[in-house]
Amino acid sequence: MIFSLLPLIALIFLTFISPGCSGGKEKEAKSVSSPEDKFQLYRVNLPSEMRPLPEPLDQDRSQPGFKIRGIKGWAWKPEQYLAEIPYLVKGQMNFLMNCYLSMFTDPEKSINRWWEPVPAAKKLSYEQVVKASLENGIIFCFSLNPQLFSERPFRYDSQEDFELLWAHYNWIQGLGVRWFSLSFDDIPIEGLDKASLGESQAEVSNKILLRLREKDPGANLIVCPVYYWGCGQGEEAQAYLRALGRKLHPDIYVFWTGDGIITTRITVECARAFKSLVNHRLIIWDNYPVNDRQPVLHLGPVSGREAGLVEVADGYMSNPLSPQNEINRLPLLTCADYAYNPWKYDPARSIGQSILHLAQSGTQREVLRELVELFPGEINLGRTESGYNPLLEKFNLFRTEPEGDKLAREFVSYVEEVLRRFEKEFPGQYSSAKETIASNIELMKKKLD
Repeated sequence: MIFSLLPLIALIFLTFISPGCSGGKEKEAKSVSSPEDKFQLYRVNLPSEMRPLPEPLDQDRSQPGFKIRGIKGWAWKPEQYLAEIPYLVKGQMNFLMNCYLSMFTDPEKSINRWWEPVPAAKKLSYEQVVKASLENGIIFCFSLNPQLFSERPFRYDSQEDFELLWAHYNWIQGLGVRWFSLSFDDIPIEGLDKASLGESQAEVSNKILLRLREKDPGANLIVCPVYYWGCGQGEEAQAYLRALGRKLHPDIYVFWTGDGIITTRITVECARAFKSLVNHRLIIWDNYPVNDRQPVLHLGPVSGREAGLVEVADGYMSNPLSPQNEINRLPLLTCADYAYNPWKYDPARSIGQSILHLAQSGTQREVLRELVELFPGEINLGRTESGYNPLLEKFNLFRTEPEGDKLAREFVSYVEEVLRRFEKEFPGQYSSAKETIASNIELMKKKLD
């Protein structure tokens, strides 16, 4: 998806939110006053010893929570997908979907000539991603969106367009891929009859699935609908989802992002309401820690996702940071922890273990801890904007205080020191995350000039 609850308050006197297993527990910390503490938005307590991650299942449970557990990219390059496969394995995830933006003619400029053949070099690169996924027991899911940002949007009633679209699925199926996605999210729909739109999209989706199953009876398709969030509220959304669900082949899965597009909570109640309208199996597309390629990091644990969702949805897929795929591993391992064992999931424990599993020394652990505290993720601060930047908000609010510029300069110096240690402790790693932090520092300095 290409994208407020509460303003951030009490920036000097911290209210520490430690999300509980179902997104609910809150603890108030004492007012902080030390030079280091006054720069904290969120507190991470590092555990004294490393535990398995994800958290092991209880003896009375033989299967992980969600059958499908994984991530997608966000306009990632092939080498970024390849780099994350070992971490999917580490987190006992089993699903990797390319972002349809990655298949655009020009992902950077959002040029989508979906009807054109994929260039040979790009095909070769994605063949390597597919091969590595299969070798590591990871389901690779191939995704396209033939309408978004396109000068020639896909026509539902055109056999010519269908065959051009099919050519891409035919290519990737020939590599042994068995899972596929067709996305209709974020496309222009103003003025269209929503029920007719749902029926047309269902018909195209059915044709894709049936064509895939001519070669592989076990092929699977996931559709991302136009209305992909919420509890199915609204007349137009209901008309669309009911029509889509009626026409859609019963074997097709449907993506759903939760109670909102980006949301602090994903609830069983809302999942059941949405599923009752579309009447198909759901896979949760969690828009955390996605930043939509904006200059901010979301590094804290996933939180607010109810354990009971495993009774309603078949899968869980996290939408990641871009282009910072390496630092995305911090929240990724918490998403893996939740998806594998949601009954025992504890966000505070999970992010601590994620840091321990990704660091090789005490000094590395400390700098990762401080980065999470600086960029805890919008959902952990009661916000729902992918571009929400707590670093800049805290900086701006410091400037409203007495001696505000002095406080702001101290804050910038602190962030610079964290970046310096980050660079020292992780040479040759996390380059895009370092660039993001440096750009934030530069922006704050310009405001102080």
